[in-house]
Amino acid sequence: MANYFPAQARVSPSFSEPDLIVTYAQASGAFRAIQDGKPRVKLGSEDLYVYINSLDLRTETFTAQSASNFLPSSTLVGSLNSTATYLIRTRAIWDHHDIASASQYNVSLPMAQDLAMRQGIFQQLRSMLLYGYNPANGEGLLNAPNAVKVTLPPDQLGNTTASTYDNGEMALWILSQVVALKSGMYQSGGNIRNKIVIVSPQRVFLQFQYGSIVQITSYQRPGAGTATIGQTVQNVVDEMGDEIEWHYDDTLIGKGAGGTDAVILTIPEVEVPDVFGINTNVFGEMAPQMKAVNTMYMDMAAPMKIPTPTADGAITEIQEIRASSGWNLRPQGLYILSMPN
Repeated sequence: MANYFPAQARVSPSFSEPDLIVTYAQASGAFRAIQDGKPRVKLGSEDLYVYINSLDLRTETFTAQSASNFLPSSTLVGSLNSTATYLIRTRAIWDHHDIASASQYNVSLPMAQDLAMRQGIFQQLRSMLLYGYNPANGEGLLNAPNAVKVTLPPDQLGNTTASTYDNGEMALWILSQVVALKSGMYQSGGNIRNKIVIVSPQRVFLQFQYGSIVQITSYQRPGAGTATIGQTVQNVVDEMGDEIEWHYDDTLIGKGAGGTDAVILTIPEVEVPDVFGINTNVFGEMAPQMKAVNTMYMDMAAPMKIPTPTADGAITEIQEIRASSGWNLRPQGLYILSMPN
């Protein structure tokens, strides 16, 4: 990693602003698609795989007006799920000459190198979350083998792109996907309050939130003339007792079917319905249980720093972290929407 701070020539007298113009990158909201909005810090530094057991059941009963000695029973089936982990590492090196050169730019070189390494690791983690390290193994949320994949259908006028779609129809279509998402995981009734997360490129849902007012028609429809697509969806979801979050990641551009933009719609964590009396989902009270729909594992909350002096008087610092790729555990709770722009 180079430290390039060329010599400067300045006019005197002059004033030098101490603040820096720093390069910005998009702060991705992709991690909000996993439980608690962050990876589970449970790995050991040398753990190569993560394993999760799953338990399925099929119960048969006998019903008659008289007793029988030949009775069916429950069938419990256990299975093992796994995903690989990967070690992410990067290095920086500097000496007292580099520090002196950087100071002419009002830059703390150790701090700058530390943040640069962290950003590189965090961006790699984002890539592993969404796309996996080995996509052929179903790693990454977009490669989840049984996730529900939906392509935006034409509106009533035949428009098929997010930028030309009828705003009112778009709001209703998004809400219909939310209904399908909740229905697929039986997240209705029983005092359930879900957090629904949408992750998309900025050019899709940022436009829906700010610039796409639902048009007025000859009949009344939600948000007509007063609300954007995003506000309409937000208001309906809030009124139904759930919450919805909008997050952005521009690496999803072109990642949908046929080169369209990919949009992630998910409920990161399932809720167990609180039903009074007879509960036909009583097996859902089995403990311990994993409630995550999507997750990711790491061995520590932040990269480990390993600074070492070198023989020629410099300092080399390695940062590393071990992590799994994004892992979808309940495919019915992850929708990948393909939306042409």
